[in-house]
Amino acid sequence: MAKIISIIGSTGSIGRQTLEAAKNLGVKVAALSANSNIELLEKQVREFKPDIVSVGNNELAKEMSYRLQDTGVEVLWGQDGMKRVVEHSETDTVVTSVVGTAGLIPTMHAIRHKKNIALANKETLVTAGQLVMEEAKRNNVKIFPVDSEHSAIYQCLLGNKDKQVEKIIITASGGPFRGKKIEELKNITPAQALKHPNWSMGNKITIDSATLMNKGLEVIEAKWLFQRDLDSIQVLVHPQSIIHSMVQYVDGSVMAQLGSPDMRIPIQLALTYPDRCQNDFKKLDFLKCPPLTFEEPDIDTFKCLRLAYMSLEIGGTMPAAMNAANEIAVAAFLDNRIGFTEIAETIEKVMQRHNVNICPCMDDIIEVDCWARETAKQLII
Repeated sequence: MAKIISIIGSTGSIGRQTLEAAKNLGVKVAALSANSNIELLEKQVREFKPDIVSVGNNELAKEMSYRLQDTGVEVLWGQDGMKRVVEHSETDTVVTSVVGTAGLIPTMHAIRHKKNIALANKETLVTAGQLVMEEAKRNNVKIFPVDSEHSAIYQCLLGNKDKQVEKIIITASGGPFRGKKIEELKNITPAQALKHPNWSMGNKITIDSATLMNKGLEVIEAKWLFQRDLDSIQVLVHPQSIIHSMVQYVDGSVMAQLGSPDMRIPIQLALTYPDRCQNDFKKLDFLKCPPLTFEEPDIDTFKCLRLAYMSLEIGGTMPAAMNAANEIAVAAFLDNRIGFTEIAETIEKVMQRHNVNICPCMDDIIEVDCWARETAKQLII
């Protein structure tokens, strides 16, 4: 069980819920980082009393230092600040809940400082999965999945042999536009796309859920977390979000993990594993459950899922290029600069222009990430 944690991305949806779980467990919070929401970060600092905090830039750091001058908390900023947060000497577990590839460098830095990782930043494994997992093995670091789907898979694998796994089944809610065809999606607004039917999440991940890109990123993440090939990972649309994922074994048995759609449950498990602790989160009541249904994802309409599959099949730096293009396209959609269906179109064009490096180092991945972002921006202008 984690005793002292640091959180990068503490003001986001997962970061806030992590602090709720930490409070329930009595886990000490040693350090926090956020990008720009200094109002909320100040409240978190005053409640949880970390030693250090980090924000996005120097100007915000000056403002934060002024706000916290009575606390004695050290205020840092930028990538160097996030590195200091994750390497805090007392911290045993780092919760990486920052959105996007901004989490890659501090996560690798934490691993090199032998901190266990509660991973909520799927882009870390999407862009550099092989390098991250090799570094974790080299430093004897445990990576606990925070995503509800990967937490479910993790639990379903416990006590069983990897060689007896036939396939991993990742469930998807289908998002707010399940059942619609591509012509119906062209005039979708950001406000409509942000109305997820089951989960309360940040804006970027909610849009990814609406396009099904989130499920594609989870497939890539599962490949590295559980060392599976693409042909042994299946996505099923499960609109009720009660079964969070399943594992099918060679004898035909299927292990499933069920629960209310509440991210605090997998967050808490990542902090307490191998123990389970009491909480007041909503419990699943089978007598009030709707019927559980399943269907195939529509990868012709929701092209982002198909593009994610394609990037994993190609390998090398292609997932990093795909992910970076998606981040830029989602931001443009949220700013009303492109339409909903243009998210996938932008990603596909970037992927078509990318010259893949099959055996990249970390510098190569960072370079491709920058290239893909600039290429996507030029396509959107």
